[in-house]
Amino acid sequence: MPELPEVETTKNGISPWVTGNRIEKLIIRVSKLRWMIESDIKKKPLGKVVQSVKRRAKYILLEMDHGSAIIHLGMSGSLRIIKSDEPPMKHDHFDIVFKNGISLRYRDPRKFGAFFWSHNPSSHRLFQKLGPEPLCDEFSEKYLWEKSRKRKVTIKQFIMNSQVVVGVGNIYASESLFLAGIRPSIKTGRLSRKRMKKLVEAIKKILIQAIKSGGTTLQDFYMSDGNPGYFKQKLKVYGREKEPCVKCGEPISIRILGQRSTFYCRICQI
Repeated sequence: MPELPEVETTKNGISPWVTGNRIEKLIIRVSKLRWMIESDIKKKPLGKVVQSVKRRAKYILLEMDHGSAIIHLGMSGSLRIIKSDEPPMKHDHFDIVFKNGISLRYRDPRKFGAFFWSHNPSSHRLFQKLGPEPLCDEFSEKYLWEKSRKRKVTIKQFIMNSQVVVGVGNIYASESLFLAGIRPSIKTGRLSRKRMKKLVEAIKKILIQAIKSGGTTLQDFYMSDGNPGYFKQKLKVYGREKEPCVKCGEPISIRILGQRSTFYCRICQI
């Protein structure tokens, strides 16, 4: 599933092509994604210029002067810039067609993404309860420490909660906890403030590295230019069950937390 670095990479890839470009039409081939695409969405952005492309959590927003088109990549979705006359393939569900002969094409084999319109995205029901962005100043040692008090959930599940902080998915939660030397199963309320500081720093560092590397290609994600992300080559624990730890040589362990596979080192993470 595309996580925050993959969505950020996609946003950065499409932004130069669509910013300042005028929308000519929308082509909807499949309306039934995670949520049904509203039948009147075709009318709302027609003739409008995309003023900016932004990301909130794992959503991409094409901002115009009267609202925003909002896209979620779901489990297997991708966005690519193509020539408008390029024939669609089986899983190409909608195109945003621009005046200059290019289109933004959405492909999603599992059809678990979303496409909707909002006049005011910040008040949309999907955005209202979201926590801060992990790379902003608001996500700090103080914030996470105060948020974590008296919480009995495991620290991995805590940082993957989008109401606590957005965009820290399974891959990057495992990698951040390894970098911080924190065992994923420790109860959140037991962590000292000093260790919480290390975790905040680790999350920011891992996400920045992943964005610079273009995200992590595991199964379905590719960048908007069709090339894979390369952060997979830098993974220290995720997907490395029984392989030697890069620090101590102990075989990497795996367990299920919150129905998600969790990779960690029994020696380096306490």
